[in-house]
Amino acid sequence: MLDAEFIWQVRVYYEDTDAAGVVYYANYLKFMERARTEWLRALGVEQPALLDEHGVVFVVRHVTVDYLKPARFNDSLAVSTRIKRLSQARIRFAQHIQRDCTLVSSEIEVVCVNAVTFKPVKIPDHILQLLE
Repeated sequence: MLDAEFIWQVRVYYEDTDAAGVVYYANYLKFMERARTEWLRALGVEQPALLDEHGVVFVVRHVTVDYLKPARFNDSLAVSTRIKRLSQARIRFAQHIQRDCTLVSSEIEVVCVNAVTFKPVKIPDHILQLLE
């Protein structure tokens, strides 16, 4: 799974753009969040079930983003998601947003935490097995 890449398509809507007519920088993070959620869903993992059955959630710990070129209204974008590093409680993703070339390149680290204390905990075993 560490070498597998998940691709999720997204269309840029007018509401995603700023006064200059390009995607507002924070919206790229939303696109990447949605791609990670759809990646988990494609693996058969629903985040509400993680909370209900295991009392855990994934939270973003660190983000590095390089904005290389702008996306514009009505563009069709491909958001790629790949695991770069996996540990017992953390997943570091490499994510890219592309049109005809790479527009945004990022690394995002998420941590599995207890939903009450927000302290790091081990990712449930069945999910670790899916990811390894």
